[in-house]
Formats: sequence, structure tokens, C-alpha cells
Amino acid sequence: MAGSSQPIKRFAERFVTVRPGEWPAFLLAFGYFFCLLSGYYILRPIRDEMGVIGGTRNLQWLFTATFFAMLAAVPAFGWLVSRHPRRRFMPAVYHFFTANLLIFFLLFRLDPQNVTMARIFFVWVSVYNLFVISVFWSFLSDIFTEGQGRRLFGAIAAGGTTGALLGPLLTAGLAVPLGPVNLLLVSALLLQGAVICIRLLSRHRFRPEAASDQRIEGGILSGATTLLQSRHLMLIAAYVLFYTWTSTFLYFQQAEIVANAFDNSPERTRIFALIDLTVNFVTLILQVLVTGRLLAWGGVTAGLVLLPAFTAIGFATLAAAPAVLTLLGFQGLRRATNYAIARPGREVLFTVVPREQRYKSKNFLDTVVYRGGDAVSGWLYAGLAGLGLSLKGIALVAVPIAGLWLLLATVIGRRHERLTEEKEGEAS
Repeated sequence: MAGSSQPIKRFAERFVTVRPGEWPAFLLAFGYFFCLLSGYYILRPIRDEMGVIGGTRNLQWLFTATFFAMLAAVPAFGWLVSRHPRRRFMPAVYHFFTANLLIFFLLFRLDPQNVTMARIFFVWVSVYNLFVISVFWSFLSDIFTEGQGRRLFGAIAAGGTTGALLGPLLTAGLAVPLGPVNLLLVSALLLQGAVICIRLLSRHRFRPEAASDQRIEGGILSGATTLLQSRHLMLIAAYVLFYTWTSTFLYFQQAEIVANAFDNSPERTRIFALIDLTVNFVTLILQVLVTGRLLAWGGVTAGLVLLPAFTAIGFATLAAAPAVLTLLGFQGLRRATNYAIARPGREVLFTVVPREQRYKSKNFLDTVVYRGGDAVSGWLYAGLAGLGLSLKGIALVAVPIAGLWLLLATVIGRRHERLTEEKEGEAS
């Protein structure tokens, strides 16, 4: 077994610096994220198609429903975290979502074009996505140190992107001949593969405070309370809000373009999958060749500022040439930059905060704050469109928003570097 892993190690060593003793944890984290995103990217094109079935003019309602679903789910998650150690609540979260997938499979088999069920599924996948990915990064920031995060998180994220290539590839190839509903079972199987990785990865701990694996104490709303009391976390929350505002604008435009171009449900699902496949291919290239080197060279600040810079340029380009190809090219480059560079950089920010903040405040930020930003920006987009603004006009509104986001990213990055130096000084 050990001998068979040597070629993998030699290949990986060309792109990432993994030190002795880190290989088992690194490979398990890589496999964990591979299973997680492979399963999710089977669901994402199906979710996007369900949004079209529910009506593209109703997307702001679906985003609002997702936000309120988050408000109900976060207290339940806080209760789970405060009463069970990590080795129990982590698999429990994934088992719960697997059971949900099996229920949806049975319901869609009975009535695949049910509009109400399509809207429920859209909301469910939006909640599911943020919870499972937030839990993943919280888990990793609890195991790996800040220095390890800067070296390894980009390459680990590439494991997710590799899975994110497989997911839409399966969906694009099988959605038309098999139908989207049958792919839910494949997603459920991959989610259980993630559970296996969790159990094995729990045995590896590099942070001293992670050795006890104790329960994370605190009340149900302690995540929100701690976020409001921390300037560091409030700045991160503002960064997330800027990201969601600009993302929602692009998502709404993408939904309308595909809905107007295709009138067949399996075909629309296939197109959504091909868009995801293109994005994830570019993301993988960036993660393997750029992320680790960029974070090592420019620190977290470099990783954070790149996305808002590209966003400002992209919206300015879209305003100058509001065409279909411009929009899709901007969407692809922006999402790839986020997944490959900005997200790993943002996750490194949590390596300097206590465990309770990593699990509770971070989860609150990645779920309620994220989906709250979606809901607000969804209604803002609908309002701008209602005033008669075209794609060009909405793009022009987004340019100064992206500029403010760029300034905020610079402030957060420099603050994190200062906190890291102070923490290292205290440790020495």
C-alpha cells in the first residue's frame, strides 16, 4: 500500500511542499474534498435547472427562502456542535444530507416536473452546499496550522476541483440518456465516501488545541454573538457580502440567458454542467500552478485582492460589451479565481482564531451571512431590472462596488499578517 502511493507523492511534490509526517493527512484531506465536490457538482446543474423550472423571474424569492432556511438550520447546527465532539457531529451532518438525497430521489421519481418540489430542491441544495463546505474548511483549519494552511490548502482545494470536474462531466454525459433524477444516487454515494475520509483524518492533529477533540461549548447563538464582537470576523463577513452581491448579479443573468436559449430540461441541465466543467478545469490549473506559489509569495493579501480586482475589470468589460460570450467568459474566470485563489486565502484567515469561532462563527458567516447577502442582492437585482436598467447598466452599478471590495480585501490581508506575527511572537 505504501509503495503504491510513492508515484502519487513524487508527482504531487512537483506542485506542493508536503513535509514528512504530513502526507497521510494531506492525501485524506484531498480525497475528502474530492468526494464532497464531486457529489455537489452532480447536484449543482440539477439545482440550476430546478431554478429555471420554478421560473427565472422568481429567483429572488428562492434566494430569500434559502436565507430563511439558513436561519432555521444554523441554531440546529449550533446545538449539535455544542453537545457532541467532532468525531460524532461531522459524520452526522453528512449522514443527514445523504438521507435527504434519497428522499428527493424517491419524490422526483414520482413527479419529476413538480414545480413546488423543484423550488424546495433548489433551496435545499443551496443550504446543503454552504453547510458541507463550511464544515470541511472548519475541520481542516482545526487540524492544520497557519503555516501548513498556506502551503497545503491550495493543493487540497485542487482535490475538490478534481472532484468538481468529475461531477459535471458525469452530469453532462448522463443527464440526457438517464435523466437528472437518477444522478442523485451517485451524489449520495460520494458523500458517504467523504465520511470515510473524515473518520481517518480525525486521527491526524497538528494543532495542540485539537488534540483533545472536546465538545465546542457555547450557546446556540454564540456564533453570531462572537462574530459581532470580533473586528477580524466582521471584516471577513463584509468580504463575503461583497462576494455574494456580485455573484448574484452574474447568476441571475446566466439563468436568463440559458432559459432563453434552450427549452428542453435535460439539455439545459447539460449546458449548466458544461459551464461548471469549464470553470472547474480552469480552477484546477490555477490551483496546481498558481495558488500555493501566490500565497507563499504575496501572503494572504495577494490571494484576497485578486478576486475583487478581476470582478471590477470584468464588470467594466461587460458594461462596454454586454454580449453573451463576454458574460460567460467573465463568469468562468471569476468563479475559477474564487475557487482556486480567494477561497483558500480566506480560509487561512481562520487559522488565527479560537476553535469556537472556527466552528460556530465561521459557520454562521458561511451560511446565514452568505445567504443573507444573496437574498438582499437578489432583490436589488430585481429592483434595478424593474427600473429598466439593462445588463450594461447593472454592470456599471457593480464596478464601484467591486472597487470598495478591493480596498476592504487589502485591509483584511494586512490585518491578518499582523495578527499572525503577534501570535508567532507569543508562541516563541
